[in-house]
Amino acid sequence: MASANDMVFLPLGGVGEIGMNLALYGIGPEDNRSWLMVDCGVSFAGPELPGIDLVFPDIKFLEEEADNIVGMVITHAHEDHYGAIVHLWPFLKVPVYLTPFTAALLEAKTESEPGAEKVPVTVVNQGDRIDIGPFNVEFVTMTHSIPEPCALAIRTDAGLFVHTGDWKIDHTPGVGLPIDMKRLRELGDEGVTALVCDSTNAIRDGVSPSEGDVAKELKKVMKTAKHRIAITTFASNVARIRAIAEAAASCERDVVVVGRSMHRVIAVAGELGYLDGLPAFHDEDAYGYLPREKTVLLCTGSQGEARAALARIASGDHRNIALSKGDTVIFSSRTIPGNEKAVGEVQNHLADLDVQIITDKDAMVHVSGHPRRGELEELYKLLKPKVVVPVHGEPLHLAAHAEFARSMKVPEVIRGKNGDVIRLNAGRAAIIDEAPFGIMVKDGSILDDPEVTGVKERRKLSYAGALVISLVVNRQGDLLDDPQMSLMGLPDTDDDGEPMEDIVTKAIVGAVTSIPKARRKDKDLIGEAARRAARAAVLEVWGKKTLCQVLVTRL
Repeated sequence: MASANDMVFLPLGGVGEIGMNLALYGIGPEDNRSWLMVDCGVSFAGPELPGIDLVFPDIKFLEEEADNIVGMVITHAHEDHYGAIVHLWPFLKVPVYLTPFTAALLEAKTESEPGAEKVPVTVVNQGDRIDIGPFNVEFVTMTHSIPEPCALAIRTDAGLFVHTGDWKIDHTPGVGLPIDMKRLRELGDEGVTALVCDSTNAIRDGVSPSEGDVAKELKKVMKTAKHRIAITTFASNVARIRAIAEAAASCERDVVVVGRSMHRVIAVAGELGYLDGLPAFHDEDAYGYLPREKTVLLCTGSQGEARAALARIASGDHRNIALSKGDTVIFSSRTIPGNEKAVGEVQNHLADLDVQIITDKDAMVHVSGHPRRGELEELYKLLKPKVVVPVHGEPLHLAAHAEFARSMKVPEVIRGKNGDVIRLNAGRAAIIDEAPFGIMVKDGSILDDPEVTGVKERRKLSYAGALVISLVVNRQGDLLDDPQMSLMGLPDTDDDGEPMEDIVTKAIVGAVTSIPKARRKDKDLIGEAARRAARAAVLEVWGKKTLCQVLVTRL
C-alpha cells in the first residue's frame, strides 16, 4: 500500500535509452501528489522516424498533473536534458529553475526558434538551496563536459534523495568549479535514503581522465601539425573550446569559428567569463587571409551532421572554407551510437582530400563526461545510499550499474524503466505502479504522436514506394480511358522488360470489367477493386506491397 509519506521516482524518458531525459519526483497522497520535474530533454530521430526533426517524451501524464507540478529543475544544458523546454513548457507553464549558463543558452535557443514563447526562469547558482513546494532542493556542484552541472540533493519528510544528473569526478575541469567532494561527503554523513545515478559508463572499469589531460594532449598534437588544423567538438563543451584556444595560442595560431551553434555557445560563455584571457576568436571571413600554418578551424559537426560545418567542408560544399593535402583534422569528440555511418562518411571525404585525421583512438583528444566504475565506487563510498536506481543508459548500462551497486552492498537496488513509479523509501523500495509514457515528435511545425504525423506511411514509402492511379468512368461505371498513374519508387519494368505501368493497367482494367454491371455504379467499389488489383500486380512482379491510392472520377 502507498502512503502519503512515500517518495516516488517516475522517469518518462532517459531510462533504457541515452537521451530524452525527463523524470518526476513525487510526494503526498497517491491521488494528490506534488511533483518535482527534473530535466526536459530531447532525442534525435533515427531512420525508423523518417522526416522527424526531434523526439520528446510524451507529456500526457504531465498535462494531466500540471496543477500538481511545483517546478521544473534542469541539471545542465545538454540537449538531452534541457532541449525540449522551448517546445514543451508552453503546455505546462510550470516554474523553471536553472543555472546562469543554462539560462543564457535557453534564451539564445528561444531567440533562434521562430515564434517560440519566452520561458520565465529562476536563476540559481551551484551550491544554492531553495524550497520548491514540499521539496527542499540543493544544487550540488558536479563536473561534466559542460559548465555548471548540478546534482540535486532533494529533501522531503521522507528523507534525503540525491539525483546525480550527468557527472564525472574531475578536479581540473578546465572551466568552472571542480566537483564538490566535501559536500558529497557531508550529504553521506547526513544520510542518503536513495541515489538516482548516471549509468552511461557503468560497463567501463577505472576512472575517466580529466579535461586537463585533454588540454595537454591538444597542445602536443597541434605542435606537430605543419599546415592548417581543423578541430571539431561538441559545441557545449566550453572547457574543450577553451583548451583548443589555449593550445592554438601556444602554437601562435588564430582560431576561426565555423558553425552557428559554436558561435552561440562562445557568445554565452564569453558573457559569463568562461573564456576570459583568451585571444579573440575570428569569424570564417578571416579564413581567406590568415596564413595556412597559423590557422585553427573550430567547427561544428562532430557527429557527421549533414549541414554542419565539417561535413560541408569535407564534401567541398562550404562557401568560405576548404582543406588541402597535408592539413590536419582532429575529432575531439566521441561518436554517439547511431551516428557511426554519418561520421564515417565525413571521414572518408576527408581521406579523399589527403588530410591527416586524428581521433581519440590516436591520442587523448577527447574524454567522456560520465563516470566509470572507479568513480561510481568513490561516490557510493561518499554517499552510502540505502537505495540505488540506475538511470541514463541503455539496458546494458543499467544492468551493469545494478550489478555494480549490489557489489557495493547497497541494500536495495531497483532497476526500472520509463513509466515505472518507483517508491524510494528505504526498506520498502519497489516498483509500485505504472504511468503512461511514450514519445512525441516534432515534424516541421507539428508536435504530436509520431503516427499522427504520417511517419508510418513514410516508412512504407522508404522501402516500397507509392502508386497513385486516376480512373475516369461514366454513370454505368465503364472506363472512359486507360488508367492514368504515377509510379514513385517502383521498378520501371519486370524481369522481361515489360513496363510496370502496362502490367498495372492490365490488372486494373481486368478488375474493373469483372465487376458485375449492376454493382459497377458504386464508385467506391470500383476504386477498391482497382487498388487491390494494382497492389497484387506489383507484389507479383516485385515482391513488395507498395502504397497505393486510387482516385475515381465519374462523368
